[in-house]
Amino acid sequence: MENLEQVIFQIILHGGNGRSTAMEALFAAKQGDFEGAREKLKEAENALNEAHHIQTSLIQGEIRGETTAVSLLMVHAQDHLMNAMTVKDLAAEMVELYYRIN
Repeated sequence: MENLEQVIFQIILHGGNGRSTAMEALFAAKQGDFEGAREKLKEAENALNEAHHIQTSLIQGEIRGETTAVSLLMVHAQDHLMNAMTVKDLAAEMVELYYRIN
């Protein structure tokens, strides 16, 4: 496995990309671009899936007995990812609401 800090930063990177792209989806829907909004939501989902796969590999390693130090950086990455996933879920609901209102 790569250096743990590099792995943690990958979670932060992909989580941040997913959150940002979800917010772009909201902006597109607000402008009436629902096709663009749905595309942005797919991009957000892909980025968050990448982060989630990395997280899952760390969890699976721990199950195999590979210890992972719990650092403030790791806690931040987990918090960042969970918040990004929530933003994406809420953005998807709001895009649908904008669509119905429009």
